[in-house]
Amino acid sequence: MARGVLSEDAFLAGYGAAQALPGPLFAFSAYLGAIIGHGGIGGALLALAAIYLPAVLVLFAALPQWERLRRLRSAQHLLAGADAAVVGLLAAAFYSPIWTTTITGPKRLGLLLVAFASLRYGRVPPWILVAACAVVGAVWLG
Repeated sequence: MARGVLSEDAFLAGYGAAQALPGPLFAFSAYLGAIIGHGGIGGALLALAAIYLPAVLVLFAALPQWERLRRLRSAQHLLAGADAAVVGLLAAAFYSPIWTTTITGPKRLGLLLVAFASLRYGRVPPWILVAACAVVGAVWLG
């Protein structure tokens, strides 16, 4: 995507909201399709189709051979490598721009730690946690 197509605030708002939903990558894709170029519902649907289509095509291509592919060591190694690559990309995206633009002081770090503990140990539903963090952030961090 070209620089300047989406403001940093709009990106972070969509990214944060998508994290509260199942399938955040698909939700974020629909969000981007809807707001970039005033795509609206049509843009959101086009973005969803574009992100789902490759996976569906691979599924239909691999499904007839799935049992044979599952037993191949090379296929198992390929999938392990793809998993590692995805984790690396997600970590890089989390660091920049998410961490570098949001955790800018001790109050924000404290809110992050409380939110993480609530999610991990308090088992607070993500959608409630996102809403609570938005309210606390608006009031406390101003």
